[in-house]
Amino acid sequence: MSPRVCVGIVVGAQGVRGAVRVKSFTEDPADIGRYSPVEDEGGSRKLRLAVVGEAKGVVIATLDGISDRTAAEALRGTRLYVDRDRLPGTDEDEFLYSDLIGLAVEAPDGIRLGTVASVGDFGAGDVLEITLADGGTMMVPFSRADVPVVDVAGGRLVAVPPVYAPDEKEEKEASGRRD
Repeated sequence: MSPRVCVGIVVGAQGVRGAVRVKSFTEDPADIGRYSPVEDEGGSRKLRLAVVGEAKGVVIATLDGISDRTAAEALRGTRLYVDRDRLPGTDEDEFLYSDLIGLAVEAPDGIRLGTVASVGDFGAGDVLEITLADGGTMMVPFSRADVPVVDVAGGRLVAVPPVYAPDEKEEKEASGRRD
């Protein structure tokens, strides 16, 4: 069985006839409709999805069996999944977020740093959240300069840890100064 990939999430209702607003994780947001039917996280519910429009950052879709606003609102937060093998292949330097999550992370010198916990985009490009082997987390921009090696087949990537600079408060605390 192919692993499942989250292709979107229902973020709310649209109108009174059961349409939903979906944050799509596909390259072209409207392409989420190509993967219908989608499943909920547990795989217990299949939903036929048809894209009927787009709005700021979301697609508007109808789902079979959802015909009023109350039913649409009840789906808020539902993640929508498809089997990985239903998605198109990727080019050499393209990656699905789901392919990156769980990869071991090494520093350029080969020291294990941790594991990719998530991938986010907060407006300035993709960022990897790495759960560190010794506790805590680290964020690294997902760029060729900061992540020069991605070996999905080998289950690892190389990340250049960001340079840490303490802020003024930390410097004062470290020196024992009080202002």
